[in-house]
Amino acid sequence: MIQRWPAGGRRWLWRHAGTVCALSLALHPLTELGRGPRMFDLRVYQLAAPHLLTGDLYGFRLYESGPGMFPLPFTYPPFAAMVFLPLRTVPWLVLACAWQLLSVVCLAVLVSGCLQLAGEPGWRDPRGRSRILLWTAGALWAEPVHATLWFGQVNLILAAVAVLSIARRSALGAGLGVGAAAGVKLTPAVTALYFLAHRRWSAACWSAAGLAATVAAAWWVAPQVSAQFWFHVLADTSRIGPVASATNQSLRGALSRTLGHDVGLTAPWWVAVSLAAVLALAACVRSARRGDRLGVLVAVQLFGLLASPISWCHHWVWCVAAMIALVHAPARGRGHTVALTAWAVALGSHVISWLVAAQPSIWTIPRPWYLVALGWVYPVCTVLTFSALVVPTPRRRQALVERTAVAAPSE
Repeated sequence: MIQRWPAGGRRWLWRHAGTVCALSLALHPLTELGRGPRMFDLRVYQLAAPHLLTGDLYGFRLYESGPGMFPLPFTYPPFAAMVFLPLRTVPWLVLACAWQLLSVVCLAVLVSGCLQLAGEPGWRDPRGRSRILLWTAGALWAEPVHATLWFGQVNLILAAVAVLSIARRSALGAGLGVGAAAGVKLTPAVTALYFLAHRRWSAACWSAAGLAATVAAAWWVAPQVSAQFWFHVLADTSRIGPVASATNQSLRGALSRTLGHDVGLTAPWWVAVSLAAVLALAACVRSARRGDRLGVLVAVQLFGLLASPISWCHHWVWCVAAMIALVHAPARGRGHTVALTAWAVALGSHVISWLVAAQPSIWTIPRPWYLVALGWVYPVCTVLTFSALVVPTPRRRQALVERTAVAAPSE
């Protein structure tokens, strides 16, 4: 993308990438003024964790005032509460500032890891460093990243851990990193599919072992709480929040808004997830065959977000990886441009925030058709991304035609 800009503009960007990133960081908090309570998810992490030791972790509720707010429970596995236990001793202001700083650093790590998976130079290279800073400066304004910082969520930290883990050559280190991340929040477990796509069987097994170790550790510390989570809480999506809210961009959320009721795990959901799985698998296979490691990772992570019962807007931080994959693909075609444009418009316009404001209540499912259509925005962008990864670019299509012509028998 930057290569198409005038030469003077490119030189200015490369030279002042650090300034651009610093300016983006400085301006970002100004957009949050006057929005009421913030970082309440971090408050849940801090205040709920000690309840692991008293046995009522999943009875905890954080009550915050504000439009659309409801009592917030602790929804992660017990191992996450073990990880968050030290937060209880940190003063709130110190914790909030440190968490924001850590999240921004993890965003830069995520960007750097994705660029290196795409074959771009890393932080030590001056041009690579400028590219990382510019991508980070822009990603700060993407709605999922903005929402993650606003809520004080853990998504950027876990995404950075996943990227760092899969980059490790050691199957043990790669697998245990992914397994530990999944132990904190189950969604990173889908990263194991990346190992399977690259036939890293040992890493996939170690990721399962890592997750099992987190379950065992939590069970040893709090057996009753662990049993409650794995046998009762895990399947209860109602306690997490309104499935049909516009901020839930999974297939289940989009289908529920379209049909006017929570579809659950009924036939419409199975059909939609099966079609998404086929398209994601095709994207994985095509990306793996052309050596596009980032394309494989994006296909895996976006499919996980579609298939999950609830994928809040702030869960979609992997959209940053999707945009990097579309820009730095080994060969780009029209499909890449279409998907990239769709993501840029969706993420830059903060359409989910507008949809949430437009609905009468986060618990209301029926709504006007145009809001229902807009509520498919992230799934549609995902399908466009899958299609771009699957359909050969013009250059690759010509190579396939020539290869077929050579292989065809002569008359």
